[in-house]
Amino acid sequence: MIDFNKISDLKAADFVGFETVQHLRETHLHSVPMLAGVYMVLASPPSRPQFLTKSVGGHFKGQDPTVSIAELRTNWVEGAIVLNIGKAGGSGSSATLRSRINQYLQFGAGKPVGHRGGRYIWQLNGYDALRLCWKPTIDQEPREVERGLISAFREQYGKRPFANLQD
Repeated sequence: MIDFNKISDLKAADFVGFETVQHLRETHLHSVPMLAGVYMVLASPPSRPQFLTKSVGGHFKGQDPTVSIAELRTNWVEGAIVLNIGKAGGSGSSATLRSRINQYLQFGAGKPVGHRGGRYIWQLNGYDALRLCWKPTIDQEPREVERGLISAFREQYGKRPFANLQD
C-alpha cells in the first residue's frame, strides 16, 4: 500500500519526475514521456494552504474556473502532499503524459484549453512550486490505475485528493 505522504513510497511505486510546475514550463516538458500513464501534483512539504480568490486557470468555453474559498477549504486534505491524481491516454485516447501535462500547465497559465480537471490547483498561492510526478502504464489502462490510486488515497485520508473532483 502506498503512503501518499511519502515521496519514497511514490518512487517505490515507479513514479518519476518530481519536477516543479515552473521547471516543467521552462523546459517544455522534455523529461515527460510521450506514453499513456498517470500523474500526480504534489505539495512538498504539506502545509496550510493560502488560496487565491481568483483562479489563474483558463476560461475554457467561457467558463470561469474560480470557486469559492469555502469550497477550496472543504476539499483541502490536511497533511497530504498529493493534491491531484490524473491520467493520460488509454482506450480511445491518443493523449500522452507529455500532452496531458502540457494541457494542464497551459490551463494553469490562463489559456482556454480543455483541462478543467484539477482546476483547484490554480487557486493555490505558490502553484509554480508544486511538483509533478508521473508513471507510464504500459500494460495497464490509465483510468483503472487512476481509480485505484484515488481509492487508495481515500482509504488513507477519508476523502479524495484536494483537486480531484470525481473518483
